[in-house]
Amino acid sequence: MHNNKGKHTYKYDCRKSFKINDMQSAVNSGVIYKATLVASVGGLLFGYDTAVISGAIGFMRSFYQLSDIMTGWVASCALLGCIAGAMYSSKLSDRAGRKKVLMLSAVLFTISSIGTAIAPNLWFFVLFRIIGGMGIGIASMLSPMYISEMAPASVRGRLISVFQLGIVTGILVIYFVNAYIAGIHNEAWNISTGWRWMFGSGVIPSLIFILLLLTVPESPRWLASQKKHSEAMAILSQINGNTAAQQELNSINESLKDEAPFSLASLKGSKLKKALITGILLAVFSQFTGINAIMYYAPEIFKSTGTGRDSAFIQTIMVGVINVAFTLIAIKYVDSWGRKKLLLSGISGMTVCLFIVGLAFYTQQQGYLVLIAILGYIAFFAMSLGPLTFVVIAEIFPTKSRATAMSIATFFLWLAVFLVSQTFPILIGSIGSAYTFWLYTLISILAFLFIRKSFPETKGKTLEEIEASWTKE
Repeated sequence: MHNNKGKHTYKYDCRKSFKINDMQSAVNSGVIYKATLVASVGGLLFGYDTAVISGAIGFMRSFYQLSDIMTGWVASCALLGCIAGAMYSSKLSDRAGRKKVLMLSAVLFTISSIGTAIAPNLWFFVLFRIIGGMGIGIASMLSPMYISEMAPASVRGRLISVFQLGIVTGILVIYFVNAYIAGIHNEAWNISTGWRWMFGSGVIPSLIFILLLLTVPESPRWLASQKKHSEAMAILSQINGNTAAQQELNSINESLKDEAPFSLASLKGSKLKKALITGILLAVFSQFTGINAIMYYAPEIFKSTGTGRDSAFIQTIMVGVINVAFTLIAIKYVDSWGRKKLLLSGISGMTVCLFIVGLAFYTQQQGYLVLIAILGYIAFFAMSLGPLTFVVIAEIFPTKSRATAMSIATFFLWLAVFLVSQTFPILIGSIGSAYTFWLYTLISILAFLFIRKSFPETKGKTLEEIEASWTKE
């Protein structure tokens, strides 16, 4: 928890914000920062790969003469890979380790970037997008898990939130890349070739991720689960010092000894069933409130406001800037305010903004009113559901079953993303923009009620304490 004593101020300082405790050296803290930042490059690739379609879809629609349904399919086909990646990453990471499977995700990103850039037809393009989606699915589950298993309880929320900062940074970067590529030549070149360069640009961050993963350690909790206690102790000592490391290792081993292997059958009558339901519902609500509908189709939404294509790209970049800025707010306050307070505050703001977006389309008073409401929605999402979904699903499950339970929650997250991206253009075409955004408004109200009534607070607790709290209820 942030301690504001004496002459300390609240001027944002990354090192002060992530301060672990007074006994730890900068070197030990550096181990945590490095592991967090490297794992968060997986988030950057996640954002980069999912948002690249926003700048390319208009050109691809002209190139392939896509219908509304096919536009939705092309925009969302990667999500099939995301679902598969989330499903199978748990078994892979339990067997091979968190680090090696993150490396696999980076390789899949690289293959996808090259393949989509040179695809000879639409179906090859779809195939390589699905391969890239598998990389996203793996990273979306394993990166926050890896961070949660490395981080001390006092700053775990902030550090996992850095993964979301990676996502929104990736989104912002690809918006600039898309805008730059779109401005190189004329419309005809963008339709025939420009969109290929947008996808191919992902090779660079993918290769960087591979190289950086070579420099970080394996998760100590995974090592302990594999009975590699000396290796786990060595990493925990780098983070916490020898005395605290031994205490933490003892706590990890105790939780592993008492915990049965995860299975769906074992959930019957189990208090852990509540943890899984909480994770699934939070993951689903994070998407059914419409965030990826806005992010995927932001340039097209802004173009529909009558501000023009060039202005639409600029406004989409503004979305990315707001996303990054308000994610930093979440990082600063998640371990002091707590998860629940931030979630309720953010969802309240999202609900109001979604209603205003719907009202603007209903009254045809669009223009800058839609822009302001969407930027407000992005801001509230970025300080709440955006980062905290990954924080919560990375910390509420026991060590031995964390990979499988997170895989299930992440599977539902990507299933929700797929459904939203498939249905959004269809909803716009059938019931109109106003009622589509009012539908998302209603879902946001339901999310608020769920979190207010059923959501537990986890700030300041170790992973083992969170596990014990479920079994004591």
